[in-house]
Amino acid sequence: MKVAVTGAAGFLGTNLLRQLVELGHEVTAIDRLEPAGAADPAVTWVRGDVLDPESMRSALAGAEVVYHLVAVITLAQRNDLAWRVNTEGVRIVAEAALAVGARRMVHASSIHAFDQYNCGGRIDENTARSVAEELPVYDRSKNQGELELRTVIAQGLDAVICNPSGVYGPVDHGDSRINTSLRDAARGRLPVMVGGGFDLVDVRDVATGLILAAEFGRTGENYLLAGEMLTMTEVTRLAAAAGGKRGPLFTIPAKVISGAMPVLEPIAKLLGSDRVSRAAMGALLSAPEVDAGKARAELGYRPRPAAETVRDLIAFYNGETVPTGAIIPA
Repeated sequence: MKVAVTGAAGFLGTNLLRQLVELGHEVTAIDRLEPAGAADPAVTWVRGDVLDPESMRSALAGAEVVYHLVAVITLAQRNDLAWRVNTEGVRIVAEAALAVGARRMVHASSIHAFDQYNCGGRIDENTARSVAEELPVYDRSKNQGELELRTVIAQGLDAVICNPSGVYGPVDHGDSRINTSLRDAARGRLPVMVGGGFDLVDVRDVATGLILAAEFGRTGENYLLAGEMLTMTEVTRLAAAAGGKRGPLFTIPAKVISGAMPVLEPIAKLLGSDRVSRAAMGALLSAPEVDAGKARAELGYRPRPAAETVRDLIAFYNGETVPTGAIIPA
């Protein structure tokens, strides 16, 4: 089958491509630049701009299934590019998929489309959405992107929406926040960790979830792709053990960091970083349980345990080959 993937050079895209190729699909990989070493004969790389309708119609021509992964991820309160790409970009890709006659589109949204700060400690597909202006731009834009997609579904596009939680694991050729912390822990460079936690899901399981959604998902439905609830101390200690190291040795409560945010956040901004922010601390403090029951029941989604993900991630950083995790939908 001929499939197209936007954002193919990114973290999730890299892993989705590996699985699609292993399953025998002919893949058009769409991104701004072709990554170095991308020479698989089953993959055709195409430059594309999700804000350019003509570019998207050309890139998606002939595709039966379209996986839309492009997003600007930021912890900032406001970011005009993130808002446009995460909202208008979704609509443009959806309209292009409809125009070229794709039989299905799978949109990789995010758990952040749901209001995790006011959810009562639990998120499912019926949880209130991220609409309040005080929420980070990423959260609001991911929700709005889904609304933009629904306008095209109303015009006849068959599309499904997946909402991964915190994505980590191999293969990662970039600089994802969680993975770099685990790499540092495995090398004994992380003696201290911030408290709090989050539901973390293996990137390979997310890729599999997207493929399952393309096959079994119901039009217009959301599916939460969750993994395992972990504190940051727990997951970094798993990584340290996988690397034969100790640590982190102690934890600073997230509430302490949050209380110092009026001082820390401006300093982080001056250093060009959004990692120390109200958004980052808010997510760790809220730590909602994410219910993936719908994806399990309807898609056959089965995420792996965190210990396996962390083991494989550290093996990847050590130069070892790790499995793709691809499965053939039954």
